[in-house]
Amino acid sequence: MAFESLGEKLQGAFSKLKKKGKLNEQDVKAALREVKIALLEADVNFKVVKTFINNVTERAIGQEVMKSLTPSQTVIKIVQEELTDIIGVQGELTFSSKGTTVYMLVGLQGAGKTTTAGKLASYLRKKNKKPLMVACDIYRPAAIKQLEVIGKGLDIPVFSMGDKQNPVDIAKAGIAKAKEEGNDVVIIDTAGRLHIDEDLMEELVNIKKEIRPNEILLTVDSMIGQDAVNVSKSFNDALGVDGIILTKFDGDTRGGAALSIKHVTGKSIKFVGTGEKLNEFEEFKPDRLVSRMLGMGDVLSLIEKAKEAVDEEEAALMQEKFRKMEFNFNDFLKQMQQVKKMGSMTGLLKMIPGAGKLKDLEIDEKELAHIEAIIKSMTEEERENPAILNPSRKNRIAKGSGRPIQDVNRLVKQFEESKKMMKKFMNMSKKGNFKLPF
Repeated sequence: MAFESLGEKLQGAFSKLKKKGKLNEQDVKAALREVKIALLEADVNFKVVKTFINNVTERAIGQEVMKSLTPSQTVIKIVQEELTDIIGVQGELTFSSKGTTVYMLVGLQGAGKTTTAGKLASYLRKKNKKPLMVACDIYRPAAIKQLEVIGKGLDIPVFSMGDKQNPVDIAKAGIAKAKEEGNDVVIIDTAGRLHIDEDLMEELVNIKKEIRPNEILLTVDSMIGQDAVNVSKSFNDALGVDGIILTKFDGDTRGGAALSIKHVTGKSIKFVGTGEKLNEFEEFKPDRLVSRMLGMGDVLSLIEKAKEAVDEEEAALMQEKFRKMEFNFNDFLKQMQQVKKMGSMTGLLKMIPGAGKLKDLEIDEKELAHIEAIIKSMTEEERENPAILNPSRKNRIAKGSGRPIQDVNRLVKQFEESKKMMKKFMNMSKKGNFKLPF
């Protein structure tokens, strides 16, 4: 995840401060020198680093810290506030008060613009909007087909006129089609280039002039580091973008772009792509990002993900099954699938405060897929009543799932042990020695 290395270095710098009961000016300046180096290594724009360090220094060596009962915590709070201020406030989408809202996606080729169009459409549908995607990239081979495949997978309509028409005409016709079909949001997927050139900008300016989009959203690859800031500035100067979408935010990136874009361009980051799947797309919330960087976790985002993924009625039924000790492999499978909707397990764990300090936090997602394959290879009767799983049945399940018999035995054993543990808790609860959290 972006900022992972930067977060570790920042937390390392502040851990030294926490060991001191009182702080002097030299302590604070030494910690901020480490912070400065960490930010520059993360590819944060040097002007941004300079502004940030000056602001923090001015506050951190003043009375605010020196008179504090917990000076180290006060310094960290100042850093948190200044980092959040530099990244900027959360950028929210604007919608047309009446009629159709049009979003025009722009960006360089390879930034993930077409996939982002699908992610944005899926996000908007969850907001009770009825989106239509319009394929205006007539140059990149298979770009139109890619958008159509994404649309089909999401069950969201895509308008295209092939690769022989003018992109301006396609965009106008797409908006007309949306009005005809009752789609209240149009997402225009425009063409990109490998680099910024005059032809690209002229085409985008012409589309903007003709369709007058409500917002122009720039898609930027966060893995290109400082170049992401330069790309953002160039597009903004030529088109006047309304917001940024950072893609590949889950990659092995130094993350400096996110800390620099708002300060350099004045434009807010509105969304980040956090994975390849079409549901791995989040609103960009600066305060929560900074909280995670400083090792404070992001419980609010974790709760929001859970609310989206977990069906309340299912949760109530599952709770009752726990009470009655009727939990089986079907229930286990449902729980796994709901957790998968929330994103990667490793990513979810890192949202828990303090989890970043744990070593070997990586969870092999393939192992979860293997467990799912084993359960799906069971018959309905076997899932409902695991007690009937004899050696013959286990061998059949192993062959059906493509996993060794040892994996099947291990899963069944772990499942039975977890049920025994739950039974102990239930008995303790009945005796009044332990209270269940539901």
